[in-house]
Amino acid sequence: MRYLSTRGHADRKRFCEILLEGLAPDGGLYLPEAYPQISSTQLGHLRQVFKTQGYAALAYEVLSLFIDDIPPLDLKALCQKTYTEAIFGTPEIVPIKVLKTNAAPGAVVYLEALSNGPTLAFKDMAMQLLGNLFEYELTRRNAELNILGATSGDTGSAAEYAMRGKKGVRVFMTSPEGRMSPFQQAQMFSLLDANIHNIAIEGVFDDCQDIVKAVSNDLEFKRKYKIGTVNSINWARLLAQVVYYFAGYFQATQHDAQKVSFSVPSGNFGNVCAGHVARMMGLPIAQLIVATNENDVLDEFFRTGVYRVRGTADTHETSSPSMDISKASNFERFVFDLLQRDAARVKNLFHDQLNQTGRFDLGQDPLFAQAKIKFGFLSGKSTHADRLQTIQNVFAENHIMIDTHTADGLKVAVPLAQPDVPMLVLETALPIKFAATLVEALGREPDRPPKFEGIEALPKRVVLMPKSVDAVKAYIVQHCD
Repeated sequence: MRYLSTRGHADRKRFCEILLEGLAPDGGLYLPEAYPQISSTQLGHLRQVFKTQGYAALAYEVLSLFIDDIPPLDLKALCQKTYTEAIFGTPEIVPIKVLKTNAAPGAVVYLEALSNGPTLAFKDMAMQLLGNLFEYELTRRNAELNILGATSGDTGSAAEYAMRGKKGVRVFMTSPEGRMSPFQQAQMFSLLDANIHNIAIEGVFDDCQDIVKAVSNDLEFKRKYKIGTVNSINWARLLAQVVYYFAGYFQATQHDAQKVSFSVPSGNFGNVCAGHVARMMGLPIAQLIVATNENDVLDEFFRTGVYRVRGTADTHETSSPSMDISKASNFERFVFDLLQRDAARVKNLFHDQLNQTGRFDLGQDPLFAQAKIKFGFLSGKSTHADRLQTIQNVFAENHIMIDTHTADGLKVAVPLAQPDVPMLVLETALPIKFAATLVEALGREPDRPPKFEGIEALPKRVVLMPKSVDAVKAYIVQHCD
């Protein structure tokens, strides 16, 4: 299996090379030269593996289709080490449950729980594996890696909990100052491990993301200081997320001729892009539903074909803050497929047009219709009022609390649910991470796992910086020498 850049760089690389690299040298994102195809026989085999051997075995089967430069026994051991009940709190790892909703008659809506990991967010599903993969490969190479990341909340804590204490790894995590929930900030900033560095940027998430990309595009600096990334631009992280689409499908269906749909709370497009990869492999997905909050860049694209990046002043601060993103860094991967893998055109859109005008328009391109017809994408958005109402409805009808982002996914999903096509809403975090909105909706605090009692009062270590690429580079240099 070889990987190429969405912007046409001549190199073709293997998995472990791009694992440590992040962005391609031309600023593009890596994708496999071709998606492995799952036959009906193979799908039946994967169902049996999941049913009899569990999630870790399924993960090995799916990942091994993309990874051929880690010995099979080692890859299997890494999956078994990662996906355990001890880490994820349940033997199913990603259990599903039926929700009572006001969906159309015959339509069944499920919640797929992805937030049972160490930091109570779906990012743990990939990040725990990524931490083990990094440690494995760095040990094999006798090398070190400095991870530079950007987070709007959940990625940062998931990365830091996965990498803390790992041999050969330092983490430099940028986040928008004052834009995360108190619980999210406490999860990150209370980690005092020597290899963990938190950097609060005076700006919004997109400023943090721009800094990470700028550093990654400085090839001399990147190579000298061994810069890697854990953001969803890292293919390994997105690949790990593909697995839970298969797991959800097998739990919601009885046979392999059935189709399902997924509704995915979406900011950076990484989570739903993993569903796109699963669908391209042949998983029987009817629709992939992109659910946004008031920062509706992705919803606007799927409705109109216009991709229009918002500025700092136009990025809304919402009650689903992990989706307060106006520049979806993973979106380039889907557009690459939508435009029939025309790398020159993708480079023009994402490098030239976006940098010059902040937008591009595919609305009149005949290929744009394929976003819905061929690739199955639908979209919708949710507001703060929608969030409160959805949280209240789910609690009243199911006695279940859901977080604000999951509420966005559910609000958009219910009107689109179809009879005889199970609708799986991906739960992205536990409610305690966004307690203030839960209190507003329900008048009570959500349950808090005992290990997180009093976390907001713990000592914290974080550095405040202006939105400056040079300042972040200087900080990395200071802590690598």
